[in-house]
Amino acid sequence: MPHGQKSQQPKLEGNAQAQREAPGLVDAQVPVAEEEGDTGNPCFSSTLLIPVTPRDVPPAGTPCCPQSPQRATCPPASSVSSPGSQFNQGSRSRGGEGLVPRSRLVSPESLMREAISLVPSLLLKYQMKEPITKAEMLDYVRRSHQDYFPAVFSRACDCLHLVFGIEMREVDPSSHSYILVTSLGLTYDGLLSDKQGMPKTGLLIITLSIIVVEGNCASEQVFWEGLSMMGVYAGREHYFYGNPRKLITEDFVQEQYLEYRQVPNSDPACYEFLWGPRAYAETSRIDVLKHWAKFSRRVPRFLQSLNDRASRNEEEGAQA
Repeated sequence: MPHGQKSQQPKLEGNAQAQREAPGLVDAQVPVAEEEGDTGNPCFSSTLLIPVTPRDVPPAGTPCCPQSPQRATCPPASSVSSPGSQFNQGSRSRGGEGLVPRSRLVSPESLMREAISLVPSLLLKYQMKEPITKAEMLDYVRRSHQDYFPAVFSRACDCLHLVFGIEMREVDPSSHSYILVTSLGLTYDGLLSDKQGMPKTGLLIITLSIIVVEGNCASEQVFWEGLSMMGVYAGREHYFYGNPRKLITEDFVQEQYLEYRQVPNSDPACYEFLWGPRAYAETSRIDVLKHWAKFSRRVPRFLQSLNDRASRNEEEGAQA
């Protein structure tokens, strides 16, 4: 980062009302313990959230797993009633048969851990360019959580989408078979970069989002300040993205997704980021903003959960 440049506050500051209105993860109408809030991580209140009109809400009872060959998503949280309230109402009525007993409720943290455990298997299927079925995914879910598979599936889908830029699309409703593809029409996944095996499309989408938010041109200082809110730093190796500075200023630039140039007449030299021609050809600013508005609060949580799991795996491997 150039020295002597005046510090700027990135335009990723929180919009409290938008944060309350932006759709988040849902529990797919299964009874779970009280959902954890987003206030535990300061990143949640400082990232950009732009109100977006939610998609049409499916009728009550629609399963979380989609029945059409489109993106595997669930209805916005506002479209379903509180799982706890559903249970309480059911337990007081004769129509409560079929509801999960209170003794079998699972915590949101437990659902998140189960979803994170599913992600490596989904990434492997993506790398091998193979479909995956619901039955296969259930093999990776503990029996105690299989009744909650829609909620686990929803979280796993969101994690893939946010961190890695990969989304699931159902191709065979009869067998609940899915394929995994890159998001937002982007054709780059960075599997052959320094950190091989980990898709980099998620970081690419984040970088494109910051540039759009900054008025289609982000100074280098503001750019890295924005990424630091996601736990990504220019001088620090990242578990999933490898060397962020090299990936962004070299790989993304060589792939023509970004332009990285010196600000004219700047002394000392300052640099800025813009969209490259390939980004304009494959996606749009409005699609990138909609993605960011919907998911920006969730990125830090997923990154932290994945990092924690990776660290535990390394420790267990060292002790073996």
